[in-house]
Amino acid sequence: MGKRALLSVANKTGIAPFARGLQEKGFELVSSGGTAKALEAEGIAVRRVADVTGAKEILGGRVKTLHPVIHAGILARRDVGADVEELARQEILPIDVVAVNFYPFEATLAAGRPIAEVIENIDIGGPSMLRAAAKNFRDVLAVIDPDDYEQVLRELTNGVRLETRVRLAAKAFAASASYEGAIAAYLARLETKGDELAEKEASESLPDKLLMSFDKVQDLRYGENPHQAAAFYREDAFALSAAEKLHGKELSYNNILDLDAAWRLVRELGPDHAAAVVIKHTNPAGAALGASLVEAYVKARATDPVSAFGGIVALNRTVDRDTATELSSTFLEAVVAPGFEDGALEILTAKKNLRLMRIEHVLPPAWPGRNFCRVLGGVLVQAWDADGADESFDVVTERAPSEAELADLRLAWIAAKHVKSNAIVVAKGGALVGVGAGQMSRVDSCRLAVSKANAPLADSVAASDAFFPFRDGVDALAEAGIVAVVQPGGSVRDDEVIQAANERGIAMVFTGKRHFRH
Repeated sequence: MGKRALLSVANKTGIAPFARGLQEKGFELVSSGGTAKALEAEGIAVRRVADVTGAKEILGGRVKTLHPVIHAGILARRDVGADVEELARQEILPIDVVAVNFYPFEATLAAGRPIAEVIENIDIGGPSMLRAAAKNFRDVLAVIDPDDYEQVLRELTNGVRLETRVRLAAKAFAASASYEGAIAAYLARLETKGDELAEKEASESLPDKLLMSFDKVQDLRYGENPHQAAAFYREDAFALSAAEKLHGKELSYNNILDLDAAWRLVRELGPDHAAAVVIKHTNPAGAALGASLVEAYVKARATDPVSAFGGIVALNRTVDRDTATELSSTFLEAVVAPGFEDGALEILTAKKNLRLMRIEHVLPPAWPGRNFCRVLGGVLVQAWDADGADESFDVVTERAPSEAELADLRLAWIAAKHVKSNAIVVAKGGALVGVGAGQMSRVDSCRLAVSKANAPLADSVAASDAFFPFRDGVDALAEAGIVAVVQPGGSVRDDEVIQAANERGIAMVFTGKRHFRH
């Protein structure tokens, strides 16, 4: 009984060498459509699926491999006599290798193509054949990844190990599950408008059944603590998941969390100024704007120089020599930036363990995907907390903030969104000067922010991620020298809080939007 391989791939990377290798090992090649044309163009002989099944492609190519001859050849168990006899009776040859990858549904979707075109790129035959091959993994190799072609050819020489067969089958089902999940998620985003289909807003499209698929980027040494196993998985290739490590030790679980927190804050500080952020345990230990990158970094570090030791730094400009010199003057775990000048790399790579990460593009304006938080027995899902930089500031006190105070209020407000609740952030002169994070009462966060200040607080401003439930927080800030406050408002005691601000001569603005970070 001859050996037969079925090849049907949308991604044709490496398919011609793989097909030649199979032929050299005595396999008859069966193919259809674009794959057959591509192989024939390389001088590789193939049998068309229609010649094997005796049935022509129909429905414009929608039906070609969906045929009993194909699926019986894949699913027949070689060690079950009845299956072998059935094949012989039906004059069907078994198929030993199925190399399939799917129509580019996700790429078509990402390209913003019309709904009808996206739906037409839902593959049916490919996943059906691949899943059949994976189910019958003891007898059939299910190959979806071109990176596996070389190993398959190598092992076919002396017999493919069961370990390899199981690994390929698992990979095939994972790919199929991911593909189907992407389709299900897309269909859940569609709504009808009469006889027409349209896409809902991302925030309105939480499905009844949540299907998630991530690709492993790397295994990590351990998780938050050495006794916890961990790995980094990627959903989309942007921001940190697409960052390039230029230098330093391998990234840890905690490094990745802090790098993500640092990058998300620094990219919100906007393109108009050089910006620097120092993160410690996912909280901002410093953030600042400057006329130059080195100025911004020095100001950010000065927010809390003790906590900056061993921190993570994010910068929104290419790192130059002057900034690199300042970065190298203390111990840091990692630096992430859009780029590094050669002179800066020369300075920073002298620190052999310092991790240098380059992110060449920023996050899109609307953050894609959703924010997940795992709890025992389930997962919480929400839309990302969108940028707060452009939220309206409505003056509610007798005194309005000055232009300089408004600029600092904007900085403090953006930073407060990235601080663990309850969050109070104090800023002055384009830099944070005190951060009160994660306290159980808001007044304690006020006191902590004031006590952490590393500079005089006269004429500084403050931001609160949620409303003040009592006037005591405003009183504590005023006594320290704060002259303006931004907060969402919405408390039943707003009038008392505003009265306290007026008594103290403080300017206060309401945004109408809370930014808790639990």
